[in-house]
Amino acid sequence: MTGVPASASGGSSGARGATGQAVDGAPEVSDPAAAMEARHPRGGKLAAAAVNQASVWNVANLLTMLRLLLVPGFVALMLADGGYDPAWRSFAWAAFAVAMITDLFDGHLARTYNLVTDFGKIADPIADKAIMGAALICLSSLGDLPWWVTIVILGRELGITLLRFVVIRYGVIPASRGGKLKTLTQGVAVGMYVLALTGWLATLRFWVMAAAVVLTVVTGLDYVRQAMVLRRRGIAERAAALEEREA
Repeated sequence: MTGVPASASGGSSGARGATGQAVDGAPEVSDPAAAMEARHPRGGKLAAAAVNQASVWNVANLLTMLRLLLVPGFVALMLADGGYDPAWRSFAWAAFAVAMITDLFDGHLARTYNLVTDFGKIADPIADKAIMGAALICLSSLGDLPWWVTIVILGRELGITLLRFVVIRYGVIPASRGGKLKTLTQGVAVGMYVLALTGWLATLRFWVMAAAVVLTVVTGLDYVRQAMVLRRRGIAERAAALEEREA
């Protein structure tokens, strides 16, 4: 929310004192939490904390929390009745599909409607990797997917996440189109493996997974290249700034 100027609310510029305060003596603020603190000095801090805390419970974060809650449910459905019952696998696929769909929307909603929070920044990537990791590990433990595929995909995801943290002092590695395509292909491939497919669909899912693995490796190497370029550029800029200060 934004503060309302005096001119827009029927007031005038002469309604302000030399100190820039409104007529009632309270400073005009654009933040609702600060407004509460200014109007109610005794309970202002408590009210401000309540407003700031409420911002965590937005639709984007709720979708992220839903995705986290779906992880144990998905695992239970995936392994129910030995893990090979087509009906339970279909329910597990539904849970996985909901998780993937919420992954497409929560980040977009947060950026579009200014709902980005510290909780979301931490929880969103955890939720993404938790549902994908749970699916891959379940599939490999049931013998439906080779363990080396799971290791390659999860190793790449965790490695790139750590790499982002390492080079964050120099800048942020933006998500590439290849990375988005990789995520989509992984989701489709894993979803097809979750379902108990047979015949030509089973053959098709093999090739979709092969494409996902190739994209996983290629985009991972590209992120490493970007990180190296970003680090070199950051070091050069810092050295140039240091020389300029000393000159």
